[in-house]
Order: sequence, then structure tokens, then C-alpha cells
Amino acid sequence: MLISFCQEHDIAYEMCGKVIVATTEAQLPQLDKLYTRGIENGLEHVRLLSSEGIHEFEPHAAGIRGIHVPETGIVDYKQVARKYAEIVGSRGGSILLGHEVIGLRPYGSRTIIETTSGAISAGVVINCAGLQSDRVSRMARAALDLRIIPFRGEYYDLTPVGCRYVKGLLYPVPDPEFPFLGVHFTRRLSGGVEAGPNAVLALKREGYSKRSFNLMDVAEYATFPGFWKMASKQFLRSIDEYHRSWSKAAFVRSLQSLVPELTGDHLVPGGSGVRAQALGSQGSLLDDFRFTYTAGMMHVCNVPSPAATASLAIGRYIVDSLLKSDCTNLAELLRLQSTR
Repeated sequence: MLISFCQEHDIAYEMCGKVIVATTEAQLPQLDKLYTRGIENGLEHVRLLSSEGIHEFEPHAAGIRGIHVPETGIVDYKQVARKYAEIVGSRGGSILLGHEVIGLRPYGSRTIIETTSGAISAGVVINCAGLQSDRVSRMARAALDLRIIPFRGEYYDLTPVGCRYVKGLLYPVPDPEFPFLGVHFTRRLSGGVEAGPNAVLALKREGYSKRSFNLMDVAEYATFPGFWKMASKQFLRSIDEYHRSWSKAAFVRSLQSLVPELTGDHLVPGGSGVRAQALGSQGSLLDDFRFTYTAGMMHVCNVPSPAATASLAIGRYIVDSLLKSDCTNLAELLRLQSTR
């Protein structure tokens, strides 16, 4: 769907392909599962690679076996987001920035959204607030058995010399017990390659730097029972992630499992992102969609990666789910709006 969207609106993209590599025997069963899943989901040209076959696509990559997925591509997502915004405006919609939501209250068949820049009356409310989605849900008195936990992902950029070691997208075999992919290499459409991310617990919901801290945010997840259950399960892994966060040498070693020729001289500090990870009350890091409903509202409390790449399909899925829900007046309101 995103490819069709880019073609329709003249947004540049490149189908550069992806190689997923297994570096140990223990990863082979999961690699085979990924290959089977790709076939089942309609990938026509995905194929298994031997060690020599990996080098056909990524000459500098290490690995004992791999998968090549030619149907994978890259795009400048800022251009996609700008086009989304343009389309919203052309169809009579408004994107209101600087409107922090501070309350929700029913008003007849409608919902009043209280914001720091005034109140808004809405017939249908879909809460896709990301890092704040659980807080917005609780404003509507939704029954939630989860909390949003912020995890920061930190990246390095490859120098021009380092970029010569990576041709396309180079990924490890993901650990099914952990919802984060692990460090990988992503070529940008505008040029260059980014390496990462790690996954460290952020001390602020919008904690984009190592020194970001908010006491209320920390207290909120530290008092959630599921947090300590998760912490006990992931203690050793979290220590490793924090080590990579503060030690460039440790980060380099993790990248060298995929590209042994890389050194610290090939890396410069890059950007970071914060993932809105839903945590269940039993300590599980949720890796699937989580919706809940209140009168006149739908709350999207977890949207797993790749939420941006699949945003058009996810948007359709959300609306279809809303139409099938039992929320008061929602389905009828959407039907009326779709006929205007």
C-alpha cells in the first residue's frame, strides 16, 4: 500500500532489498520460521541463502545462512508524513499542534476534548497518542491492564568509508522472546547508512537523550506491578543494552557480529528514537495490537513495529475494527462521514 501511495504522489523510494543473517546455529530454527512466514504471506521472490549466497548481496557480511527479501525498500518518511498532512488539509481536516490533551468528558452523544488551547467537540475520537496513549485512555476511564514504557533506541551513522561495507538493509535474526529487533544496518534514501538501535529504558516518556529524566514518568512505571516482573525477566539483557548505550566499543562489537570489518573509526554518533512499548500487568512486553473502547472512543494502546511502513494498512485496520465495535454511535457516525 505504501508503494502504491508513493507512486501515486510521486514520492521517491527504492526497493533495495533486505538480507537477514544467522550468525550462529542456534538462530537457524528462527530463520527457517521467518522464511516460511514470508512464503505464507505472499512474498514471491524471498529465498534462503547459504554463507556464500549472503556475499552475493552483502559481500562484507558474516553469517552461516540467510534470507534475501527483495520486496523490501526504503523511503524518506518525512515526505510521506507531509503528504498525509497535505491530504488531510485538502479534505477539510485540520492538524492542531500545541494542543495538549488534559481531559475528556462526554457531552450527550459527543465527546469534549479539553486541551491547553481550548476545548474541541468530537463525534468520534480515536486515541493514537503513542507515548501518552495509556494516559489519554485513563482520562476516558478505560479499563487498562498495561502501561506505556518508553524505550530509547540510539543509533550511530557510518562514515563514508564505513558505508562501503553495507549495500542495502542488513538485519540479524530477531529473538522471539524480545520485541526489539537488535542492532542492524539501514541504508537511507538520501545517502548514508545508520547502525542500531539498542533498546534502553528511558527515564522520561520523551527521553530522547541519555540525561533526560522526569520523576513523574519514572514513578508511574515503577509503581506498576508488571514493571518489576519484566525487570526480573530482562535484567541481564537490560544490563547489556545499557552497556552498549554508554560504551561505543560494546556497540561496535555487536555490529561486528554482522560486519566484522567495521571498527569504531567507521562510526559517528547518530540520532535516537523513543518507542512506546506497552507492558502488560504480568510483565510481558506486548508485541501485538491492543485496542480498548469507551463510550464514543477507540483507544489504540499498542501498535508494533513497523507502524510507519504499514501505516496505511494499520489505519484501514483501525477503522474497520471501529466499524465492527459496539461503541455508542461510532459505527454510524463513521458511515455518515464516509458518505459526505
